[in-house]
Amino acid sequence: MPIIYLSPSTQENNYYVTGGTEEQYMNLLADKMVPYLDASGIRYSRNTPSMTAASSIAASNAGNYDLHLALHSNAAPEGKYGTVRGSIVFYYPGSTEGRRAAEIIADGLKAIYPIPNLVQAQSTTSIGEVRRVRAPSVFIELAYHDNEADANWITGNLDAIARNIVLSLTEYFGIPFYQAELNQPAMVDVSWGVLNIRAQPNTRAAILAQAPDGASLTVLNRSGGWYLVNYNGTIGYANGDFITLV
Repeated sequence: MPIIYLSPSTQENNYYVTGGTEEQYMNLLADKMVPYLDASGIRYSRNTPSMTAASSIAASNAGNYDLHLALHSNAAPEGKYGTVRGSIVFYYPGSTEGRRAAEIIADGLKAIYPIPNLVQAQSTTSIGEVRRVRAPSVFIELAYHDNEADANWITGNLDAIARNIVLSLTEYFGIPFYQAELNQPAMVDVSWGVLNIRAQPNTRAAILAQAPDGASLTVLNRSGGWYLVNYNGTIGYANGDFITLV
């Protein structure tokens, strides 16, 4: 199953024109994303507000992540304060997967941002969390916190934005999106062999674990004939024909 490094802003001195800070609201956004990530089987590690961009990059590079996702809000340059709007999803120009993730996320945000034509995916070499991380990286500048309309959009739509971003992540990883966990106990029911736990809901996906007949597991969600399950800490997909809910 995919694992991401979730890096909400640690910039506590970037103030919203409507009150609050970039660090505050991007961490609230990350909080809102967590239930959707859990429900959809996307694992994550996360920085903390006490960290910096440099330590977040170091923590990301110390792991083996499928995507580095940085959450930020933007500010216009001096002389244009309060006059600029829009969402920018940055990626490193040499990263094919980073660009693909950025374009999917930008396309998703167009469905909820008030001015869709002001949402774009854009390459950059100037942002450390794009340039210096090992994993494919996306750096979201969600909207302009020095613009009252943009700031109000962020603060008033955190759950919708969180849902939208995780929906885009599931598209990027090629897995189903779920809004909430079922967390239903279940048992493996095979007449021979073992039940394969796979990385995606299809028989071509990599096998993550194998569960014998009678083994206990937890069904997190269902997608057609496939169940998203937790088997002894391994989260993956299993054929529902061989699982009995208890």
